[in-house]
Amino acid sequence: MGLYRATVGGTRYDFADLRTVMACASPRRSGDELAGLAAESDAQRMAARLVLADLPLRAFLDTPLVPYESDEVTRLIIDTHDGAAFAPVASLTVGGFRDWLLSYAADSAALAALAPGLTPEMVAAVSKLMRNADLIAVAAKCQVITGFRTTLGLPGRLASRLQPNHPTDDPAGIAASTLDGLLFGMGDAVIGINPATDNVGACVTLLEMLDAVRQRFDIPSQSCVLTHVTNSIEAINRGAPLDLVFQSVAGTEAANAGFGISLSLLGEAREAALSLRRGTVGDNVMYFETGQGAALSADAHHGVDQQTVEVRAYAVCRAFKPLIVNTVVGFIGPEYLYDSKQIIRAGLEDHCCGKLLGLPMGVDVCYTNHAEADQDDMDTLMTLLGVAGVTFLIGVPGADDVMLNYQSLSYHDILGLRHLLDRRPAPEFADWLARMGMSDAGGRLPPLDASAPALRRLLASGG
Repeated sequence: MGLYRATVGGTRYDFADLRTVMACASPRRSGDELAGLAAESDAQRMAARLVLADLPLRAFLDTPLVPYESDEVTRLIIDTHDGAAFAPVASLTVGGFRDWLLSYAADSAALAALAPGLTPEMVAAVSKLMRNADLIAVAAKCQVITGFRTTLGLPGRLASRLQPNHPTDDPAGIAASTLDGLLFGMGDAVIGINPATDNVGACVTLLEMLDAVRQRFDIPSQSCVLTHVTNSIEAINRGAPLDLVFQSVAGTEAANAGFGISLSLLGEAREAALSLRRGTVGDNVMYFETGQGAALSADAHHGVDQQTVEVRAYAVCRAFKPLIVNTVVGFIGPEYLYDSKQIIRAGLEDHCCGKLLGLPMGVDVCYTNHAEADQDDMDTLMTLLGVAGVTFLIGVPGADDVMLNYQSLSYHDILGLRHLLDRRPAPEFADWLARMGMSDAGGRLPPLDASAPALRRLLASGG
């Protein structure tokens, strides 16, 4: 007989431990089914949610899902928990916490003050009791502001990552794609390249090229080459003009070891980037990427469902005060998120949970070509995230990444969403667009033809 039990439709369901409750309470997900963790029926799923709704929030402090002794991410979560910040909700159950999050009392100031008192497991638990509309409503109330050369997360703003990838890392091709994106107002969150190679010399070449473009056009933004953290440290040692340190992270020590990282290594990288003092409006120098299923694919999930492990990754991010965090929601494939329903749900979960923990969350609205999804589904997720106040979205030329071979959003998509929802780029970047003659008096970017002054000015300067 399990410690956790509930009756649904006359059938009693027993759950052996808290990990089982969390996994069975999750919305249907192909990754959890692959791992053998998912509920066997909708009735069992509902029973798990009933158990979860009555569970005190503080139970997650008393019962770690991953052992404290063997996992440094768990130790980070427990040892940095802010009891004073947690006090306002300490007496609540998970169900009561959901109701409070949706109340008028949970405004932006209250949520910001609460964030250090929440653990990933508490946040993952409450998200399992929330419908999509709840996830949007709560996330829209969270305000997380960070800065480097632009200020991100302000109300009424929607930033973007310009992703000018190239299959051979050709600097001229990347520079051309960068100029294309700038003409659509992209790049205020970051101009970020996924390199085709891990060669440090090639990484330095791209960093120098991006920095030259930034300085030539006096662009108030930050650049990043999304290489391994050890390469970034080596690039700094070689004197490269590095703005942000990038790293993919996961929610367990074992999964992070698979990425070749540890918390101490991330700390070393952050200190190296801070020593360069390249920021002008802030010192948030880290850029993290995450995604549901990463720990399962590394067989390092400890029997914890993939969404909860994903939220644990946000505890890693939070410890290093990042400028941006991005969940690459559909990139891992249908083995983990089978179709558009699962991808859309996961994108909203990740965004809301990250914001509740105090992170500047962006989303790569994307899918692989063998997933049951298409660009209409990306339109839906993009729009929902815009309403939910997403910090930034990622755009690639034509929505088709020619290096990583997956489908994302285009520059046009993000520009259209800004117009639809009346969202502006980061203030420093919006001012630059106006100075360059690329936006009109209303802050809109009009379509450009070949004779447009802004286009001729950029091309002439770029020549």
